[in-house]
Amino acid sequence: MKLFITGIGTDVGKTVASAIITEALEADYWKPVQAGDLDNSDSHKVSRYISNKKTVIHKNSYALTTPASPHLAAAIDGITINRQQVTEPQTDNHLVIEGAGGVLVPLNDEDTILSLIKPEYKVVVVSRHYLGSINHTLMTIETLKSHGINPAGIIFNGDENPSTESIILKRTGITFIGRIDNEPYFDKNVVLDYADRFRENILKL
Repeated sequence: MKLFITGIGTDVGKTVASAIITEALEADYWKPVQAGDLDNSDSHKVSRYISNKKTVIHKNSYALTTPASPHLAAAIDGITINRQQVTEPQTDNHLVIEGAGGVLVPLNDEDTILSLIKPEYKVVVVSRHYLGSINHTLMTIETLKSHGINPAGIIFNGDENPSTESIILKRTGITFIGRIDNEPYFDKNVVLDYADRFRENILKL
């Protein structure tokens, strides 16, 4: 199984969700494009969060120095992201792929994060509760569907919000994987607990 983790925006919890799914499946993990925080990247965070010994953290195709949209971060580094050079790592294991920002974040003048999603990937949307998140979530799912991608599931992040969650699930028909609460901190034990809770739903995708 290859799962592509995307979000309704930046800082919605994609990395924690990716770590939980990686741990649940003892999958490999790959972040194709990392922009900024190279000493404490999303790959570093996932490595710290997981407990299993099977996961392999694969190298970024692009590791950019500036915390900005990938197209801008690449320009600051004096390069242009070439989608053909974003090469999926070879593995016989499950693979969790974490996007950057939302689906329409630009990689260059033509490509977006959406361009990295292959037909065989199962796309998981991470939605964080905030004012306006319903709109952002529905737009993300609609954008995926309009490009022939039917999202496999959704993870909500934040304290339970029944009205928000129910309207999104009713309007989209998307599969609910689970909810990540506003935890005081995340470490291996917390991630493992969520992995155990989410595993059955993930395996059904």
